[in-house]
Amino acid sequence: MEAKFHNFLLLAISLLATQLLSSSSTYTIKKFHFNVEWKNITRLCHSKLVLTVNGKYPGPTIDVNEGDNVHVTVTNKVAMNTTIHWHGVRQLRSAWADGPAYITQCPIGAGKAYTYKFSVVDQRGTLWWHAHFSWQRASIYGAFIIHPRTPFPFSLPIYPANVPIIFGEWWNEDVEIVESEMMLYGGGPQISDAYTFNGLPGPLYPCSDKDIFIQTVIPGKSYLLRLINAALNDELFFAVANHTLTVVEIDGVYTKPFATTAIMIAPGQTTNVLLTADQLPGPTGIFTMAARPYLTSVFHFNNSTTIAFLKYQTNPKSNHPPIPPYPIPQNLPNLEDTLFATNFLNSLKSLGSNKFPCKVPQKIDKQVITTISLNLQDCSSNQTCRGFKQNRFFASMNNQSFVRPWISLLESHYHNQTLRSSPGFPERPPFAFNYTGVDPFTENMSPSFGTRVLRLRYGERLEIVLQDTNFLNPENHPIHVHGHNFFVVGRGFGNFDAGRDPVRYNLVDPPERNTVAVPVGGWAAIRLVADNPGVWFVHCHLEEHTSWGLAMGFVVESGKEASQRLLPPPTDLPPC
Repeated sequence: MEAKFHNFLLLAISLLATQLLSSSSTYTIKKFHFNVEWKNITRLCHSKLVLTVNGKYPGPTIDVNEGDNVHVTVTNKVAMNTTIHWHGVRQLRSAWADGPAYITQCPIGAGKAYTYKFSVVDQRGTLWWHAHFSWQRASIYGAFIIHPRTPFPFSLPIYPANVPIIFGEWWNEDVEIVESEMMLYGGGPQISDAYTFNGLPGPLYPCSDKDIFIQTVIPGKSYLLRLINAALNDELFFAVANHTLTVVEIDGVYTKPFATTAIMIAPGQTTNVLLTADQLPGPTGIFTMAARPYLTSVFHFNNSTTIAFLKYQTNPKSNHPPIPPYPIPQNLPNLEDTLFATNFLNSLKSLGSNKFPCKVPQKIDKQVITTISLNLQDCSSNQTCRGFKQNRFFASMNNQSFVRPWISLLESHYHNQTLRSSPGFPERPPFAFNYTGVDPFTENMSPSFGTRVLRLRYGERLEIVLQDTNFLNPENHPIHVHGHNFFVVGRGFGNFDAGRDPVRYNLVDPPERNTVAVPVGGWAAIRLVADNPGVWFVHCHLEEHTSWGLAMGFVVESGKEASQRLLPPPTDLPPC
């Protein structure tokens, strides 16, 4: 049994290194051209103009090698602003290329272009890119794959194919209207009409019998599924009928491989799993793949399921689409299966090998404890509001609802201009209370508004405890940190206990990520080293919550050495 697992472990690891850089010591410049443009797309019997990159939905995959310099020229061919974010790319000293509007750059205006220039340093695996202006990432997104420079010390014969699968959402309504009405009236957004596999909703939705993602596999071969959750507002469960998945990477970082019947993946996260086509194909040779939401909210949501198909290549000349019925995999968790989600996330561990060590900070210089809350603001007498009790929904961290400035915070910081913000971001909640047991109807849920940022010295070791609250609704919040990977050293339910919980931290092999799913009605503690100078965005990757202000910024000062300083701004940086 041990020998079998060892061989499977070697297979999992070797699959991650199927494509390597050349042995040359010089790195290449990889150039890409992105045209942001409208394209008419039909889904669910509804045709509409959709924002795309190069006319593709989802957008093109970027394939690079570890160590490459990457130049992406984005030309905006539509009559609205846009930006692109390279989600999970650390942007070492190149914060100008990170992408969030009004944080690291002003938007690319209509008819204008901007070239994002950055290097992929000491990173490998599956990341992704998406628009970072308004709700444009509903359709502007794609995979960003970094092939490793050096292989693992093992090698086994494997099938070289690897498969990007991007989960998304489709609205029959124009997404710009969905967002603008939400902000105008202060209510929750109109829910999406379908979930998608690589832009295809699958046959469980109306008029979608031909809009099906089908992945053909050869019996006995192993495949790397590169799973990306690009959905705007939903965590998702994913499973393949009758197949076991082996997790080998999360957010572009190798993990200790472990087998699972399904996964939970939050918006912003990526998960690489190994799948071996080891089942008897039966008369059809077809197995259902499915994704459905992980429900932690009392708000209106899309409770549908999207399916795709894994088809065994038993007859190379036959690739007919499957016919009904379409069974949902029995191993797909139920909507409210918090137990499965918790056990899955607790199973994630860093690889922690000599070659890929787990560099979690053992000690910290600063601890920040921040609440994550949904809030209500009283409706003005001259407004119509559609939030709870005819008020307006907002969201906050430490009761501070983030307001995006109309300038670039990074430019202001670089030129030593006064940031248009209130005093620094508070490092503790404004007052202590029973965060997860509060009666939301007896508490003041109105937040303060501003553009507060946290200032950090270069190299400072930081711990952030992210505490969910019961204001309006406890919820699983995927929090994304720009410019840095971090280690999830602790997670739990209820209120964080500073005297009890740190004793149980994992400081040996905690998972390393760029987006953490904070447990519903609970907390997550993350640690990072502030070793990347610039201004960085921290926000919930549920787009409705970011729009309501569930975000903050932090500034990392430049260090003393030249290699620790932010590079000068590019000459083609878009003006405000």
